[in-house]
Amino acid sequence: MKIAVPDLISPSYFPAEAAVTMGFLAKEGIDATVELISPIERAYESLRNGEIDIVAGSAHSALSAFPRWKGVKLICAQSQGMYWFLIMRADLNAKRGDLSVVKGKRIGAAPWVGLCFRQLLVESGIDPVRDGVTIMPTPGSLENKVNFGVAAARALEEGLIDGFWANGMGAEIAVRSGVGTLVIDARRGDGPKAGFNYTMATLATTNKLIAEQPDKIAGAVRAIAATQLALQKNVERAEDVAAKLFPQDSAHIVELVRRDLPFYRSDLTPAFVAGMNRFARAINILDQDVPYSEVVAEQFSQYWNKSAPKFD
Repeated sequence: MKIAVPDLISPSYFPAEAAVTMGFLAKEGIDATVELISPIERAYESLRNGEIDIVAGSAHSALSAFPRWKGVKLICAQSQGMYWFLIMRADLNAKRGDLSVVKGKRIGAAPWVGLCFRQLLVESGIDPVRDGVTIMPTPGSLENKVNFGVAAARALEEGLIDGFWANGMGAEIAVRSGVGTLVIDARRGDGPKAGFNYTMATLATTNKLIAEQPDKIAGAVRAIAATQLALQKNVERAEDVAAKLFPQDSAHIVELVRRDLPFYRSDLTPAFVAGMNRFARAINILDQDVPYSEVVAEQFSQYWNKSAPKFD
């Protein structure tokens, strides 16, 4: 089984990476590998072309290769909620939750990730065109095998952008180094409430593979649930996973995974799909609501982990 992730150095897709590295997929009899394919639309294109078996990435981005969800389904979540952060240059003295700081600024974001940020601005009363907000990929970030979060943090430090919308690892590097300030954490209450359900980190596969190898897909879902529970029981195991996958950038991973544990559930709720439909229609990547049963492979719901540690 080939599993594609759009960013390897990140807590966002860590459950899928850990399911391979910690051996939970092997326990299901699945010989699995993780492959970095970025940006996310390239990963979904590879899924459509039969080059990989699963995309472990942002749910809404499936629409880049599968219009109206034709031919693809979500099989489980890696974690709940939209998981990106807005980080701005420290010298701008931005305040937490104040999106007005982006006016007239350059914000680095991968293309399909940036769609979520653009809609967050719109729902906050900021018109990117009127208010001069440039949402763009950072230089070199669209090359294959690029870990966007780390690249975004470096671009901010080099002054190539004024801020970025990216994952927790990029955010942590920028904030800890002093070059960035956290402005928006959409999953923890910043920005419009609807933003939580724009997307989430999921596993997606083709209807064809579900039909041909349902036991294999069920095993993958069970492996993700087992991984989430194992990390909840002992988050320090994240360090061993990172040491194998990205040893040069593993310094913050245990703390980042620890923070995300309250979101480490694998269920896909009707409320989430309704919120994602609403978002997708608002940004014109979907022209009609798609029923829950056509987005989610409900037959695997019995294997989802629906529990997580309590919020602090």
